[in-house]
Amino acid sequence: MTYDFTVTALRGIDPLATPSGPGCADCDPEHGWWFHLRRCAQCGHIGCCDSSPSQHATAHFAETGHPVIQSYEPGEDWFWDYETASETEGPHLAAPTHHPLDQPAPGPRGHVPANWQSLLH
Repeated sequence: MTYDFTVTALRGIDPLATPSGPGCADCDPEHGWWFHLRRCAQCGHIGCCDSSPSQHATAHFAETGHPVIQSYEPGEDWFWDYETASETEGPHLAAPTHHPLDQPAPGPRGHVPANWQSLLH
């Protein structure tokens, strides 16, 4: 399916913004871990999902007001709009569109505790 995006439809989305890195930009410096990753569609910030212990993607929205994220998981291309609390549509974003295939989920390798499932939200 092809979408005709107008400037209004692209509110909160910059298709040229590149991802901030291969993992959660906030968990990595803290030596934390994540369950799944989300990409800010406006600036490319990679944050961890709301099931993750630190919920950095939602924290990024709260801090910046950037309303739209896209899954940063292989095989997923859905968008979520925090302001409407609903799925939304968006254009193809700049590559890469997911974390490296050799990076596990949860990740990153070596930081995930053995009891990780009991720590999810």
